[in-house]
Amino acid sequence: MEHKINAYNNLLELVGNTPLIKLNKIADSLKGNFYAKVEGFNPGHSSKDRIALYIIEEAERTGLLKEGSTIIETTSGNTGFSIAMISIIKGYDCILAVSSKSSKDKIDMLRSMGAKVYVCPAHVSPDDPRSYYEVAKRLHEETEGSIYINQYFNQLNAEAHYHSTGPEIWKQTNGHITHLVACSGTGGTISGTAKYLKEQNPDIRVIGVDAYGSVLKKYHETGELDTKEIYPYRIEGLGKNLIPTATNFKVIDEFIKVTDEESAHTAREISKTEGIFAGYTSGAVMQAVRQLNEMGEFKENSNVIMIFPDHGSRYMSKIYSDQWMNDQGFFDSKNVEEPQKIEFVK
Repeated sequence: MEHKINAYNNLLELVGNTPLIKLNKIADSLKGNFYAKVEGFNPGHSSKDRIALYIIEEAERTGLLKEGSTIIETTSGNTGFSIAMISIIKGYDCILAVSSKSSKDKIDMLRSMGAKVYVCPAHVSPDDPRSYYEVAKRLHEETEGSIYINQYFNQLNAEAHYHSTGPEIWKQTNGHITHLVACSGTGGTISGTAKYLKEQNPDIRVIGVDAYGSVLKKYHETGELDTKEIYPYRIEGLGKNLIPTATNFKVIDEFIKVTDEESAHTAREISKTEGIFAGYTSGAVMQAVRQLNEMGEFKENSNVIMIFPDHGSRYMSKIYSDQWMNDQGFFDSKNVEEPQKIEFVK
């Protein structure tokens, strides 16, 4: 006799339906109501589980992926982890071209999930043969039976969020959302989510978070890709040195830029005030909200939804390392933070 066991068949059934959590202490001085869509609750600890599963299952449906196929992707870490996790469950090989800007934690995680990892220099032009875009393309050409996810230029990236993240937020807020604030890297998360939400209510304000050293904000405002704006920055998974076609600039009302330093400190502050162990880009979103508040963006009845894309465990050797923060010059007179002492009992 078979007993009824309440269990999931595998991790993939846990992708999506992440919680919306009200922010209290960190948002206390801000005008309005603030909620985080915490994507770290996905089984792969980031929003990228959504696009990886959606694109892979679409490739299976159309016959591009078959038994023994290899999945290849360009990633700053999170998409790669999601693809590696799904590849294990579905039985595919996984090859990843990763930016050298990705934290050591992320690279170690990818290798521990069975992926073959190529670490490529971060600060080269996209068409340089050493860039992670070009390396992934070359590996795809050289690997028989492979598919290249190509998240920066794949419309299925935004489509995944149109069918999941957008409807979830609309339902969770009962349609009372007034603002969506989200980071823009590939642009899939903000574009797909915003497209769905604006179809329900075109008055919802959609604000993209960009990095200094990235071209997205100016491109949105002028239609010009200004290469003079490009310089190295530290935040992973945010901003770009090219224009990803996965980004739908029409559904984004404006962009706001944040600094590496303030985003790092704000991520640490989220952890210490709300108990949400937030990633670097989550800190960037919260920092953007603070700046928007100072600019008078919000009213007392504003319901602001922020997408927190991933989990702080991905940044143990970066923003959660006092040594790394100090090495970047982030413990300066403006942002003095006393490191927590560790007491050793003898």
